[in-house]
Order: sequence, then structure tokens, then C-alpha cells
Amino acid sequence: MMTAVFEEEDIPVAEFENLGLSKDGVVNLAEQDLKSLLSGNRTSMIRLLNLQEGDDRIGGIDAKLSLSRDESGKVNVLIHPVYREMQLPEELMIDDAERLASGEVVNMEMKVQIGQEKRDVLVEFDQDTNEFLITDTELIRVPDKINDQELTPEQKKKFKEGKEVELEDGTKVQYTATAPQGMRSNKVALVASLIVDGGLSFMLYKGLHALVGQKRDRKSEEFSKGYYKALQDMENKKVNKRMHGNNVLSR
Repeated sequence: MMTAVFEEEDIPVAEFENLGLSKDGVVNLAEQDLKSLLSGNRTSMIRLLNLQEGDDRIGGIDAKLSLSRDESGKVNVLIHPVYREMQLPEELMIDDAERLASGEVVNMEMKVQIGQEKRDVLVEFDQDTNEFLITDTELIRVPDKINDQELTPEQKKKFKEGKEVELEDGTKVQYTATAPQGMRSNKVALVASLIVDGGLSFMLYKGLHALVGQKRDRKSEEFSKGYYKALQDMENKKVNKRMHGNNVLSR
């Protein structure tokens, strides 16, 4: 789920200026890409022009962007270009890599050494950049509700494991680090919420990527009563916040 990992003031504007994506202190990105960055996700593919690398100037490349905080707390921009050849992580066997790259499987769970301990991670292949992504499952934020339906412990566990979760209203969702919004769905939109400081933080997801291997049809634009109920609750929170200046987080 897209929750704030970075604040807008964390954005290294100077680095975006060097990439030609900022002017007069304002970052020039689509709203969805900006949300993706602040949530710790990658943007969609962006065309970068006239980049300087040492003494070399690059006319233009297509790449995804993300933010990363180093040990000193400084936030930097990471560029994820399209690789000519697959970048194989040392933790991944060649056979498993080929299954991911071919689309035979959407993701894989495995344990890798992170720091002083073995951690559960999710491995995916980004077809856009031709690289493997490894996500520590402990860092995946799982929605408490989707379309006003509370997720069960089992559904939350499946979401964190990168498995497809189906709700009572027919909505299907699946976590992925390869999509800017951090999830895919059989619906083009949904409303997810997370309990924050005793209140609900809402997020409207629009233009969601389809589930891998599944084509969109008319039903992808048909929404349940729960969706509209959650949408109304989100709007009510916004109105309440403007009127009373409370601390309820609403996006």
C-alpha cells in the first residue's frame, strides 16, 4: 500500500534539476509518479534528456526513478534504466531467474541475508527495465481495508507474500514492486485504508495495472457498494479535516 515513507521536503530538488525534472524549486513529475516516489515505490518510465555522466553526455534514456535514504539520512534519487541484459542477483538460481523473466511465475519468496539475519523477501522481474527486484516483506505495508472490507489475517498474510487476494465484492489485488502504485488489480480503481494513530488513512488508487496474464474487460470499471462507501468516507474525512483542523490523515 502507498503510505508516506518520504515527505515532500525530503525530495532532493537539485538532483531533479540535474535530470531536467525540476525548475524554480518545483519538481516536474506527474502526480502519480510523485506519490509513488514519496511512498518508496518506483515511478513509471520517464524519458531523461541530456544527462551528464563524468565527461560523457547522454542524449536520452528511458528509466524509472525512486528515492533512497543513506545511512546519514540524506535522500538521493536512484535511476533505474533499461538494462540490455538481465541483472541476476547472486541469491537467485538461473532456473528461477528464467521462470521469473519468462512470466512463468509472477514472483518468488525466498530467504536472504540482510545485515545480521536471514529475512523473507519477495523477488520479481521488472519487464520494463529488465532487472530483478528484491523486496523485504517486512517493509510491505498491508491495507487494513479495501473497498470498506476489512482484510482477514490470512488475506493480509497472502498480500505480504505477493499472492493474489480476492475480496467479497470480486476485487482482486496483488502486491508488486514493479508497478508505481505498489499493487495490481482486476479493477482500474479501488479505495484502500490503513489504521494510523487510531484513525483511518484513505488512499484512492486509480489507473491500476492489470493482474499479470489477465486482460481487462468491462467489469474492471464496475465498482461495488463498498468502493463507493469507502470513497464517501474518504471525502468526509477530507471535509472534516478542513473544517476542524484535526490530525486525521487523508489522501
